[in-house]
Order: sequence, then structure tokens, then C-alpha cells
Amino acid sequence: MFKLLPTLSTSFIVISAICVAIGWVLIARRNIQAHQRVMTLAGVFATLFFIFYLSRTIFVGNTLFDGPESVKHYYLAFLLFHIVLATVGGVMGIITLRWGYKNQLAKHRKIGPWTSIIWFLTAITGVTVYYLLYIKYPGGTTAPVWEAIFGN
Repeated sequence: MFKLLPTLSTSFIVISAICVAIGWVLIARRNIQAHQRVMTLAGVFATLFFIFYLSRTIFVGNTLFDGPESVKHYYLAFLLFHIVLATVGGVMGIITLRWGYKNQLAKHRKIGPWTSIIWFLTAITGVTVYYLLYIKYPGGTTAPVWEAIFGN
């Protein structure tokens, strides 16, 4: 069961990014109601990702990088970049959704495109981390989150 969690959570973040892309198209076509529904769905999938990721981190731990030492430092720098993007994107996502729901549309329109770009980058880097940990170099053990990020 626990081996399925990384695939499931990564799928949620990809679905979230796809919803954001669809939301862009819908708002460009001035379909505001559909835009709101799809962007809400993007937020739901991002929240599901976060719940699954947090649950796995708390109850199982994070997977350590099991690739070659010559690649490990690049991976860890990339992982840190992804974590910063995800944190900034998550906070911006909450703010953007809040401003949209509160009808503060000038603010929403200003921050929305930036939030979307950061969210796409977060999804892309997240899939890359998944690929490196579970497909390219599978077999890493689990450890507390700080050890997985910053090494031993």
C-alpha cells in the first residue's frame, strides 16, 4: 500500500497542473464559471497531493536518493529547488484562489498567471523527482524528511 502513495500523490499534482492549464484556456475564452470550477478542482487535487505527501512523510518517511554519488549533489540541489517552488506555489495558490473567491479580481488577475507558471514548474520538477527516486534509481530506503533533503 505504501509503495503506491508516491505514484498516487504525483498523479494528483499532475492532474492539478492539467486543471490549471484548462483553467487558463477557459478564462481566455471568458468562460468564468467553468474557470472557477476547474481551478477549484486544481486546488482540490493539490490538497489531495499535500495530504498524501504529508501522511507518507509522517508515517513512512521520505525516500532517500539511491543513485550514484556523482549525481547525488545535483539531485539534492534540484530537490531543494522543487521544495522552494512547491512552497511558494502552494502559498501563491491559496492567495490566488482566495482573491478569486472574494471577487478581488484585480489582485487575482495580477497574481494568477505567475501562480500558474510556478505551479507548472512545481509539477514538472515534482514528476522529475518521482522519476529519479522511483524509476531511474529505485530502491532508496525511507528516512526522516530532513535526512532525505539534506543527506546524512
